[in-house]
Order: sequence, then structure tokens, then C-alpha cells
Amino acid sequence: MLSSVALVTGLALAALAAALHVFIFWMESVAWDGPAARRTFGPATDAEVELTRPLAYNQGFYNLFLAIAAGLGVLLVALGHRAVGATLVLTGVGSMLAAAIVLFTAFPDKRAAAIKQGTLPLLATALVTIGLLAS
Repeated sequence: MLSSVALVTGLALAALAAALHVFIFWMESVAWDGPAARRTFGPATDAEVELTRPLAYNQGFYNLFLAIAAGLGVLLVALGHRAVGATLVLTGVGSMLAAAIVLFTAFPDKRAAAIKQGTLPLLATALVTIGLLAS
């Protein structure tokens, strides 16, 4: 019973992490010059926005692909394809978590962003793993 609760909770958190990363994709790849992206990521001047646009565009797609992996994994587990689904979920949220750890350790001024980016993937990774190991 506990393993089922952990797995379902972990999958729900993985879905939320995927949704967050779709939003990050949108800000980085679609709305880089918009107010939400400027507030979140910091390019203040129009020149900085244009200079960083190609990097943000590319990074946004990385976030989208991680979200797709995690979201598809959640769907596959729900459809009964537990091994493949769990693999995709853990690949997606594990990569999200690894990126947050890199951001946290490499850029002290971005630690708050790293914590926001990494909390859902951390919890999802832990709970999905517990749910799988306990069953």
C-alpha cells in the first residue's frame, strides 16, 4: 500500500515538474523578450535579450524534451507499462534534478532558481524510486 502511495505521489510530482518545464520552455523559446522571462532570467536590456536569444531558445527545447520524457513516462505507467514508463519518468526528472544541481553549485546567485527548478524533480525522483523498490 505504501509503495503505491509513494509511486502515485511521485508520478503526480513528476507531472507537475513536466508542466513547470513546459512553462520554462515557453519563456525561453517563445517569449524570451516578454516580461515573465525578463523577470525570471534577468536579461534587462533589449541588446542583452537579443544576444542571449539563441542560447535561451536552445535551452528551452532541452527543457521541453525533459518534460516530454517525464510526461510520457507518467502516461505509460498509468497505462500499465510500468518498466518503460518508470524509466522515462526517472530519466526526465533525474535530468531536471541534475540540471538544478549544476545551476545551484556553479552559480551562487542562481541558487533560489535552482531550488525552484529542482524541488519537484527531487521529490518525484525519491518517491518514484521508493515506490518501485518497495513494491
